[in-house]
Amino acid sequence: MVRLQVPLPDRYTAADPGTLREWIWAAKEELGPRLLVLGHHYQRDEVIEWADARGDSFRLARFAAADHDATDIVFCGVHFMAESADILTGEHQRVILPDLNAGCSMADMADLDQVEETWETLAGVTNVDRVVPITYMNSSAALKAFVGEHGGAVCTSSNARAILDWALDRGDKVLFFPDEHLGRNTAFQMGYDASAMRSWNPRHELGGLQERDVKDATFVLWRGWCSVHQRFRPDHVQAFREAYPGGEVIVHPECAHDVVELADRVGSTERILEWVEAAPSGSALGVGTEIHMVQRLAREHPDRTVVSLDPLVCPCSTMFRIDAPHLAWCLQSLVAGELVNQVVVDPHTAEWARVALQRMLDIT
Repeated sequence: MVRLQVPLPDRYTAADPGTLREWIWAAKEELGPRLLVLGHHYQRDEVIEWADARGDSFRLARFAAADHDATDIVFCGVHFMAESADILTGEHQRVILPDLNAGCSMADMADLDQVEETWETLAGVTNVDRVVPITYMNSSAALKAFVGEHGGAVCTSSNARAILDWALDRGDKVLFFPDEHLGRNTAFQMGYDASAMRSWNPRHELGGLQERDVKDATFVLWRGWCSVHQRFRPDHVQAFREAYPGGEVIVHPECAHDVVELADRVGSTERILEWVEAAPSGSALGVGTEIHMVQRLAREHPDRTVVSLDPLVCPCSTMFRIDAPHLAWCLQSLVAGELVNQVVVDPHTAEWARVALQRMLDIT
């Protein structure tokens, strides 16, 4: 998805780290309680140090909605996260994304046109009234609205099983997008085998499947993935176990199933954080998620060995677009009375996306 981010003024791109820190600190002091800075776990340190709250995407969006005093919410994350915050916050609150180019490659793998076309195609080969659409939180507001209008719900990596159980109580099939791996891993966790799952490639006619495949499938899984978690492979797990006998492997459910099968624990970013914090002193933990989070966990728990499973590291390149110069720019703009990079979801989309999010909350 193409978004337009204006180039930063030279004073920000040329400023040294110390000057940027002074600017950010002064702006936060000036803006006071009207400002709320949210930082996703995957953010770089020069950004996360200024966060009033850290968390995963949905936790941060709910945190913003609970803070009625803040009128300006600077979301240091990616575009779909800022959209979710705008949907859940009040009319008096404005959500700002420091760099509009901070998107999500996974979220961009499914757009509304593709999903609507897929829905029409499915209607031609099966009873679409018995198909329940489920979108992962890592998707655009437009897709959240689509599932809201079509009787589905949103899920997170921590509640995907509960949402899919709910879906299959209501229908015979689930159309799950945009992350194929989370859908597959959750289906296996629910006790289904591979014969119940089909991968849907939106670029191919009938998703690259035969009509019989569609009829037989319980889970129609959109062919999408996270560019970070896709990197982890079984040989990474093997190498960690050889280097740290007795160590524990913890991975995110966006990893491929062959990696998940080999892991000791599988969970969301929040669960990974909890498990590392709860690990006994002297533990060795091989973690399969974004490198900034892994490195931060290692620094904050020096009595434990916390390493990334991928020796070549795995930054989220889109999240990495948020940096100190962009944060300083948007904060100083607010001080000057200028609103930049506001993320606004149109009322119709927001209404139905809110329905899908509320269904998730009601289910879980």
